[in-house]
Amino acid sequence: MEYSIGLPPLPTAAELPDSDGTPVDNELQNLIPNLLLAILSAIWRDRTDWFFGVDMGIYYLPTAPRKSIVPDGFLSLGVERWRRPPNGRLSYVLWEENWTPPTLVVEIVSQTYGGEYDIKLEKYLDLGVLYYVIYNPEYWQRDNHAPFEVYRRVDDEFVLQSQEQFWIPELELGIGVAAGIHKGWERDWLFWFDRAGNRFPTPDERIEQAQQQAKLAQQALQDLRYRLQQRGIDPDNL
Repeated sequence: MEYSIGLPPLPTAAELPDSDGTPVDNELQNLIPNLLLAILSAIWRDRTDWFFGVDMGIYYLPTAPRKSIVPDGFLSLGVERWRRPPNGRLSYVLWEENWTPPTLVVEIVSQTYGGEYDIKLEKYLDLGVLYYVIYNPEYWQRDNHAPFEVYRRVDDEFVLQSQEQFWIPELELGIGVAAGIHKGWERDWLFWFDRAGNRFPTPDERIEQAQQQAKLAQQALQDLRYRLQQRGIDPDNL
C-alpha cells in the first residue's frame, strides 16, 4: 500500500482514539476474540512476529487519518508483538506498522446488525485484509448466512471459502467452531485447530489437564512408595 508524498504529517497512535467508543451488544463479542488471543498466546508463545488485537481501532487511510475501523478481533503477521512497552499499542496504525494490514479479521454478529456482510466487508477489502471470518451463532437465519463463514481476498473481492473448519496456510492453523469450556461457560466457541483437525484447548481446559496430570503423578508416586514398602524398603531413605 503506497501513497504519494505531499500529505500533511500523519498522527501517531498517541494522538488517535484507541476505539470508536461504540459499546458491544453482548459479552461474546469480547469473550470470543479474547479466547482466540489466549490460545494463540500459548501455541505461539515463542514467536514475536505477530499481533492480535481485540476491539482495537485500526487507522489505515492517510487521506483521512482519523478515520478508523474497529474489528472484534484481528491478527497481523510480520509485525512486532510488543510495542511501546510497558503499555503496548494504543491502536493499530498502519503507517506505524510498515503498512502491514491484518492477515485475518474476525467479526461476531450481534442482535444489532453491524454491516458485517456488506459495509464492513468493503472496508476490510480497502484495508487489504486477506481473510475475513464472520461468526453468527444466533442471527444467521435472520441474515440468510451460515453461522460460520470464512472469506478470502481474491483479486479485489472477498470470496467465500468455507462454512466449516478451514485451514489457513499462511498461519499454518485452522479456524472453526467447536464446543468447549471458557471462563466456566460450556458452549460453542471459535477455536484454532492443528493440521490434523484437533482443536487447541482453552485456558480452563489447560488448567484442568495440568491438574489431572499432577494427580496422576501423585498417585504414581504413592503406588511406588507402597511397592517399595511391601519389599521392606523405606522410600524416605533412598
